[in-house]
Amino acid sequence: MKKMWLPVLMLVLFAAGCRQHQNSDPGLLTDAGLLHRNMKALTEVIIHDAFSPPVASRIYSYTSIAAYEAMRHSKPGYRSVAGQLNAITQMPQPIEGKEYNYLLAATKAFFTVAEKITFAKDSLIQYQDGLYAQFAGLLDEETYLRSLDFGEAIGQKVLERTTKDYYKETRGMSKFIGTGQMGNWRPTAPDYMDAAEPHWFRVLPLALDSATQFRCPPPPAYSTDTASQFFKYAMEVYQTASNLTAEQKEIARYWDDNPFVMEHAGHVMYATKKITPVGHWIGIAGIASGQKGLNPVETAETYMLTSVAIYDAFIACWEEKYRTQVIRPITVINDLIDAKWQPMLQTPAFPEYTSGHSGISAAAATVLTERFGDNFAFEDTSDLEYIGMKRRFNSFHQAAQEASISRIYGGIHYRSGVEAGNMQGTKIGSFILGKIKTKE
Repeated sequence: MKKMWLPVLMLVLFAAGCRQHQNSDPGLLTDAGLLHRNMKALTEVIIHDAFSPPVASRIYSYTSIAAYEAMRHSKPGYRSVAGQLNAITQMPQPIEGKEYNYLLAATKAFFTVAEKITFAKDSLIQYQDGLYAQFAGLLDEETYLRSLDFGEAIGQKVLERTTKDYYKETRGMSKFIGTGQMGNWRPTAPDYMDAAEPHWFRVLPLALDSATQFRCPPPPAYSTDTASQFFKYAMEVYQTASNLTAEQKEIARYWDDNPFVMEHAGHVMYATKKITPVGHWIGIAGIASGQKGLNPVETAETYMLTSVAIYDAFIACWEEKYRTQVIRPITVINDLIDAKWQPMLQTPAFPEYTSGHSGISAAAATVLTERFGDNFAFEDTSDLEYIGMKRRFNSFHQAAQEASISRIYGGIHYRSGVEAGNMQGTKIGSFILGKIKTKE
């Protein structure tokens, strides 16, 4: 009988040794870098699944809210966003007097949401399994399981909001290919695709009272008169985009951020996937947080505020786009100026006014400037592994302005669209900062 127990005893000792081996990296328990790695794993899935920028903003915001709601308990004085954001109600609370690892809880909350609202779940699960095995080796079993349960509860609570934000309903709504009216948007060359997310303005904002809260001035009226303001803006795009300097070409390429570019080689077409404009600014938020040495709760807070501002900026922008239905430069230039002209960048499949890049960049830059200061210099490597490019900026607003003007260089926006987008995004970013109070 004693001999039969020997293999069991050896197995137990082996398992204990493996568990002890996991203890080699105790820094994991307090490492803000884990939140950046979690976000990177999510970005990879968003790129793989080729989500449109508005949908990507929804994914980043819900996951970031979940992570913050768990992480905020690690430091006294941090407030919940429940009751501050639309349709987000009271969050689960930790059991008083019990031990938790809130970084583990935040990770679990983040991926509980991510798994539900993305497609490529297998890669997320594989990534999590490795993390949880490390945490299991560093924590006692009760703390480990309690932390996972708490994160799961928060994630499920955030997911309740995803069922009532009207996103699901927009999936079954009608497509949009334009109205056919003179001067209104219509599908653009070379692919003539249906308009993307024509009902996004119906999705419930997180902080704004409504999609129309920060409407922009009316765009210049469509006109074929060469003396009109509209025609002058179209001619500016044509002349600028036809005579780009090397620096302007680099700026246009750098901020393209088109998640699904259709490439044409003779009769062959194929798609190139890249980071979204949302992922680009979430990457900048992460770079700034790491450079500043923010602790985990400050890092989670930064991601949350940035993503909420971007999400609401997209909703407001899309309300402008589909209400005004401004025709794209390529259509006007091909019709009235030069039938063979093509812009440097592929024109996105939705109306021009306002520029979504300009709006979400200004919103994100406004939030990040409040958190890090007016003259926060940083090297942006968000896109480095995807397009092999990086750039340095002396401030977030400088980066946002460059992102904005890149749309004129790329031949896809008028000056009126980028300026209005900047204005709208700045107002939304400021509103977010005034409404969401994360400190007691």
